[in-house]
Amino acid sequence: MVAELRWVHDMIRQDLAMIQQLAAGAAAGQPASTIRRGVHALASASPIWQLKAGCLRHCRFVHSHHSHESYLLFPALRQANPALNPVVDKLQADHDHVASLLDDVAAAAQELDEEAARDRLVAALGTLHTDLLAHLAYEEEHISDTLRTFTRWPGW
Repeated sequence: MVAELRWVHDMIRQDLAMIQQLAAGAAAGQPASTIRRGVHALASASPIWQLKAGCLRHCRFVHSHHSHESYLLFPALRQANPALNPVVDKLQADHDHVASLLDDVAAAAQELDEEAARDRLVAALGTLHTDLLAHLAYEEEHISDTLRTFTRWPGW
């Protein structure tokens, strides 16, 4: 189960790197058409179930992944190891924070033709990149030992 968690997290990391390249292009003033081609390339080349809608689809995927963790995994972790309660509290707070960042990315990505939206997208993607990578690493570090004791994913 730890390997599966890391597998999903590694896919998220890989797409974040690709998205960060798109953000750098937007910051450098690339035309919206070039950025859209990059988003299309992300959709066709992404390892996350061949995403078809680039950044927006990635945002929905991360929202979904975190929802499943929040409603299925976190209660099971609390029950299996009450000492993890502070860790799970932090992870849940991270989920709420990342959800807000994903919403910012999605809103700015809808308006790539506007220069102000590009600036917002670059800033939102930069913060998302930093904060989401930190969250993934923290989660893997702190819940893996307990997760190894599970014989199946909670709720499945």
